[in-house]
Amino acid sequence: MVSVEFLGPIEIPTMQLEIGSLAELGEILRTIDESKKWLEVSAIAINDTLVDSLDIELKDGDRICLLPPVCGG
Repeated sequence: MVSVEFLGPIEIPTMQLEIGSLAELGEILRTIDESKKWLEVSAIAINDTLVDSLDIELKDGDRICLLPPVCGG
């Protein structure tokens, strides 16, 4: 099971999911109206490391964060 956290203005509670890849997570998040608009613009981190591929295999206990762009300085 992995933990999926949504940071900043993404108002979705943390999810616990049985998935094996980020591609699977993307499929799930495309079915949730609140997350659709964030998928294309957000960065993704696994265990506090930014990733740029959806082909990464996930392990039990991984922590995934969806990081939306932010304004400020």
